[in-house]
Amino acid sequence: MYRHDGLMTRASTLTVAPFPWPLLCAMGNAMSQSTFTILLGGELSLTERLRSAVSGSRFIAADGGMRHAAALGVVPELWVGDFDSTPPDLEGAFPHVPKQPYPAAKAATDGEIAVSEAIARGARRLVLAGALGGERSDHALQHLLYAVSLAEQGFDILLTSGTEEAVPLIAGTIELDLPRNSLFSVSGFSELHGLFIENARYPLIDFHLPFGSSRTISNIAQGKVRFTLGSGRAIVLARPDDFSGV
Repeated sequence: MYRHDGLMTRASTLTVAPFPWPLLCAMGNAMSQSTFTILLGGELSLTERLRSAVSGSRFIAADGGMRHAAALGVVPELWVGDFDSTPPDLEGAFPHVPKQPYPAAKAATDGEIAVSEAIARGARRLVLAGALGGERSDHALQHLLYAVSLAEQGFDILLTSGTEEAVPLIAGTIELDLPRNSLFSVSGFSELHGLFIENARYPLIDFHLPFGSSRTISNIAQGKVRFTLGSGRAIVLARPDDFSGV
């Protein structure tokens, strides 16, 4: 889905709209088998971008994230969690999906367990659907941090709520295909050095972003946006249908 050039090398060019992995279908079943959608418990709007992002992937549900399977019309191959947020009627709707229960007192979230199961099944690309928003800000923040960690391990990651999308930015270059005049931000999880933002209303060239700075919040895409980072850890948060900055 995307390419990091430089210190961290990735497999291909990132395109996050309208087909987040445009080569997925063309490259056939082998790539589909390595792409997993993890259904998490946050908010999820069934946009065309979302449907394109998960098309052809394999699915694993984390606890109450199974409700998104019904909305998407998919049947996950595995359902994990402590099931503390799963109503009885949802369990009854998917009686044949293998369940892997965990105690509530465990050392990882249901979402992290689901990702680990996907990796064990050969995942190289992960869509974390329902990773943003919802009632638990702690979970949403953890998903963002975990995504950066996974990107540093060489995985391609997209987090989405349907209306918002997030992609890790680590040392190297990525390109996001965003609608012209849509909003995006870069949130640094550390001090950022050598930050370039191209094809945006507010471009940056070899910029040093102090940790905690709001300088890179609310930029406007001019189409496909190119990000290059020399060192540091960050997340690009995009709102593809938000043109309020125009």
